[in-house]
Amino acid sequence: MIRVMIADDEEVIRRGLEKITSRMDLEVEVIGSHGNGLEAWNQLSGLTEEDIDLLITDIKMPRMDGFKLIEEARGHMKNLPIAVLSGFSDFDYARRAMRFGALDYLLKPIEKSQLYELLKRVEENKKLKAAEPQQEAVQASEGGEHYVVEQTKSILEKEYNHNFELERLAETVGMNASYISRLFKYKTGQTITEYLIGIRIARAKELLTGRPDLKNYEIAEMVGYSDPVYFNKLFKKICGMTPKDYKSGCRVPKS
Repeated sequence: MIRVMIADDEEVIRRGLEKITSRMDLEVEVIGSHGNGLEAWNQLSGLTEEDIDLLITDIKMPRMDGFKLIEEARGHMKNLPIAVLSGFSDFDYARRAMRFGALDYLLKPIEKSQLYELLKRVEENKKLKAAEPQQEAVQASEGGEHYVVEQTKSILEKEYNHNFELERLAETVGMNASYISRLFKYKTGQTITEYLIGIRIARAKELLTGRPDLKNYEIAEMVGYSDPVYFNKLFKKICGMTPKDYKSGCRVPKS
């Protein structure tokens, strides 16, 4: 049985989490569902590590925010797994929460698969905890790696049309540049540059077919390439045809 406490000031989020967990092929019990951090802490402070397996908390809540709740929870139960609820616009909050020792983050709107993976990891961690004391640290590390990769993807998808600077991206994520590069390649099978090129080319295709009034050099600039010649060569290398051919509706490379 996985015993979970939820803290979020949006009732629809709390009810949604309860509904999703009730339909999973896992034994999950929601032992507390609270609209602010103080209510959650009032219950949590009276529990032991045997009473709760996971705390899921939002950051921006009335009376006591998520940071304070995590801080209090950590002081009371050093090894309690904690997951943070976050939106795309709250990545800075989520990153700070990870530094507070959060295990993982759940992106709003909640993805069932991500929640399932989190609960499964907590379940496995619970089973192995007695035999392998270091397992918790390993799982926490994996959660942090997932967060770093997802945040990196989000930044690239938002800023694909800007000059790419690995150091600036690393500073935004709050991690070492070489570490992020290795981690991203390991987790996705692509380098950060390859992932960025994929985003840019996909966006270029949309513009080529959706905005026929644009010149190729304008599209190149809009997707992050100041050199239209380089853009043309790169597009042809990846797509097998020039941007001009793609725009005209050709789907077979010219011989």
